[in-house]
Amino acid sequence: MIKRSSTLIAAALAAVVMLSACGVEDDGGPVSIARANWSSGYMQASIYAQLIEELGYEVTDPAAATLSPYSFYPALAAGQYDLWANGWFPLHDIYLDGENVTGQEVDLPIDPIGWQVAQGATDGLMIDKATADSLGINSMDGVAANASVFDTDNDGKANLFGCNVGWGCETAINEQIANESWGSSVEQISGTYDELVAGVVDRVSAGEPALFYAWTPNWTNTVLVDGGNAVWLQSNVNDIRAVANTDFLDAHPDIHRLLEVVAIPLGDIAAQNAKMAAADDYSEADVEADAEAWIAANRTVVDGWLITARGG
Repeated sequence: MIKRSSTLIAAALAAVVMLSACGVEDDGGPVSIARANWSSGYMQASIYAQLIEELGYEVTDPAAATLSPYSFYPALAAGQYDLWANGWFPLHDIYLDGENVTGQEVDLPIDPIGWQVAQGATDGLMIDKATADSLGINSMDGVAANASVFDTDNDGKANLFGCNVGWGCETAINEQIANESWGSSVEQISGTYDELVAGVVDRVSAGEPALFYAWTPNWTNTVLVDGGNAVWLQSNVNDIRAVANTDFLDAHPDIHRLLEVVAIPLGDIAAQNAKMAAADDYSEADVEADAEAWIAANRTVVDGWLITARGG
């Protein structure tokens, strides 16, 4: 099991934070947008990129900078990127803590901004409903008491199919394992999330026990359904927010105003995620087309955002 703590995050941030001291200079180059390396956030990244283009800016392709939070936030602090649309809070709070960088309480040049999805995104730990019902498990303490049921590699611990290395959830789960009473009976299996959860789907379909990390909105919610074939053991409500370099925001007040007002309904994100998951071959062009279609379908609202951004 790979563990990643706030100490290692501090090391990654410290390696680049000195570069941020000079801030971001407006050199007339393109706006540099990254995106998170989970597919459920791809459309939102493209929507933000296209809206900024409508303000008259050249914008980099978010697909060219698909990053984990562990890689993105230090690079954002250093001015290597200007923003992304994929902040999850409070899950990503650890990446905003200046004390992790310097050992002192200092402000990093990073700001979550706007409320893309306010109090609508959920993440946490689930198990298959059949096992929950048969053993009466409704908490992680219940999992620990029945660890052998979820032990897929015969090492005496329950296997929790978790997150990619470098994701905030991977850090959060490992910290829980280190600190919670149930942690000594559980280990996180980290890897490529879509591959891990595909294995979970196979296990649940075959009637086998499964303990796993999940979030909404995501395509997994259409096949691992709370109250259907799966149940939450613990969950947290998150805000999905854009996150930008503060010096960049100061230099681009119109983009700042735009980021403050953009909001994308959770249902629209979930519907696109389900469409993407159902497709045999879903390309980057398809992501851009879905973003274009969303903007077109919400043109009246979008035009209002652009008027606000332009100071109208």
